[in-house]
Amino acid sequence: MGDDGCLLVFGRLRHRPTRVPLMPTLETTVNGIRFPNPFVIGSGPPGTNARVICRAFAEGWGAASAKTVSLDASKIINVAPRYGRLKDAAGEPYGWENIELISTMPFQRWLDEYREIKQRFPDRVLIASVMEEYNKDAWFEIIGRCEEAGVDMFECNFSCPHGLPERKMGSAMGEDPTVLAEVCGWVRQATQKPVWAKMTPNVTRIEDPSHAALAAGLDGISAINTIRSVIGVDLNTLRPLPTVEGYSTAGGYSCKAIKPIALRMNMEVASLIRQSFPDRTLSGLGGIESGDDAAEFILLGAHTVQVCTGVMKHGYELVRKMTDQLLAFMDQHGFDTVDQFRGHALPYFTTHADLVARQAAAKAATKAERQAAKARAAKGLAKGITADEHWDEDQFVQQSDALVGN
Repeated sequence: MGDDGCLLVFGRLRHRPTRVPLMPTLETTVNGIRFPNPFVIGSGPPGTNARVICRAFAEGWGAASAKTVSLDASKIINVAPRYGRLKDAAGEPYGWENIELISTMPFQRWLDEYREIKQRFPDRVLIASVMEEYNKDAWFEIIGRCEEAGVDMFECNFSCPHGLPERKMGSAMGEDPTVLAEVCGWVRQATQKPVWAKMTPNVTRIEDPSHAALAAGLDGISAINTIRSVIGVDLNTLRPLPTVEGYSTAGGYSCKAIKPIALRMNMEVASLIRQSFPDRTLSGLGGIESGDDAAEFILLGAHTVQVCTGVMKHGYELVRKMTDQLLAFMDQHGFDTVDQFRGHALPYFTTHADLVARQAAAKAATKAERQAAKARAAKGLAKGITADEHWDEDQFVQQSDALVGN
């Protein structure tokens, strides 16, 4: 063998095959479906029709959950203004409230839009976000007709915090595990395609409705939807915001401000999945605007990450920055795929009592080591230093004195 890494074979030099290192990839398979990357357009304004969804796919998004549809859009009437924002000192929005309803577009037109999207981007994942009343026939119809239009999977909106509570839709359904389990059972009967249940954060324990949905046979959980909120009160007019003809209503809070809450609930749902439903998945959302944000959700167990308000702030091209940042994170830590670090941070959550015990043990160990070091130093004083590694910074003068011969 030559010094240059060549092999001497039958008198001829042949180069040894060089191992090409694996490049990190964002491609992942979730619920049996290939996602080009884990970045998903969250159901809402960024997915209001085929034009904007196709723009998202052209920019590089791996999947899109279209704006939530129902069979009868005639009762869906939006108002304006319908957004409210909180900004930091530099003018950057960190909190965003909306009182926007689900899609106003007729259901039949949505079916045509689904077909158009899949025709133009067959390699991207199209998710139909659906919401209906507490009616088995309605759920069977909406699932069946969307499936015929060619969608890849479903996301059931059990979490919209405002609008249509009188029809027992959205979070009015998702807050009741008993009702939720029954409806999820209907959906499971209606399709064999993957189905996620989008969870409301407006509950005490998100594990309870999540368990009900997964036990009923759904394939995954999306968490979290917006947090029920009031964005503020105008101190000049003394009216709540956003103000419509002098009045307002509680809305849904999103943007960076909800990320810590979303991370906590993702941790709880991921822990539930790991313990009781290891073959199911989690799609994380809530305040994601960067690849580093996405990495945090994946470290807490998310298989995909969704972005809605972030797109409204930064545009569809945001995905380019996020993919670069996530790949840089993976390269930094030597990860080749998102599967390799998914849930890595989960084992490091414990109880407060355990934290107290761990800290006490660490302090005791440190104290014992210091005492042992002093004992070694004292022994060195008695004998005199004979090896340089025995010098101690706290006993330096005494050790020096011990070496004096008179």
